Amino acid sequence: MEVRMDGISVSRSGRELVRDLSLEVGSGQVVGLIGPNGSGKTTALRCVYRALKPTVGTVWLGGEDLATLPLRRSARSVAALTQEDGTDLDFTVEEIVALGRTPHLRGNQALSARERELCRGAMARLGVLHLAGRSVLTLSGGERRRVLAARMLVQEPQVLVLDEPTNHLDMRHQLDLLSLLRESGLTVLVTLHDLNLASAVCDRLGVLSRGELVASGTPAEVLTPRLIRDVFGVTASVVPHPLTGDPQLLYSLSSSADEKEPCP
Repeated sequence: MEVRMDGISVSRSGRELVRDLSLEVGSGQVVGLIGPNGSGKTTALRCVYRALKPTVGTVWLGGEDLATLPLRRSARSVAALTQEDGTDLDFTVEEIVALGRTPHLRGNQALSARERELCRGAMARLGVLHLAGRSVLTLSGGERRRVLAARMLVQEPQVLVLDEPTNHLDMRHQLDLLSLLRESGLTVLVTLHDLNLASAVCDRLGVLSRGELVASGTPAEVLTPRLIRDVFGVTASVVPHPLTGDPQLLYSLSSSADEKEPCP
């Protein structure tokens, strides 16, 4: 299912957080939003999973105006993993994961045998099945993150929206989760601060700076020394990964752009 942001702007308290953003995520593609803190990445994602309504512009979901769709219908199509984990209630892991079926249920309808197996499969895929009976309040930040990713999967969406999904995860679980995104066949819109991981997992990247899209294209087209300097304020060397050829960025601790000569 294709997702398209068409000239969206978002203003709050007199401040424009996102300005005239147009970006397309083709069906089955993984598209990353990158940019420094405060560049508008999270705000843009919130418009796609309907936590925010654009002040101007339209989000299209499979050719339909997202704002006109019933909430239950859009919730069946779009699943989100946000930065706020929302797990302050004393629920078990199994109960949290089962909440992913909510858009498909009516009232207090019980899960079917297929749905219970779906929950078990998602927990196994994210490596949290052994935690099923544990209170989510007793888990580490990384464990909670994987539980919420499992909840997202049992929603059986066509579109995944993930805001910094690797937060709190160790390297193994970062790679496991990003591999899952690549292999899912779903349409994926994701924000990542680790540009090397973004390069490895994303088909295309959109670069935001001060609420505006300043570049878009493949990782090889976007991740240039000049763009990294101009947008992030650091100097980086870009080299091909020895196994995949994906562009990889190398930094030094003294890589402040203010101290370096202009990049080509």
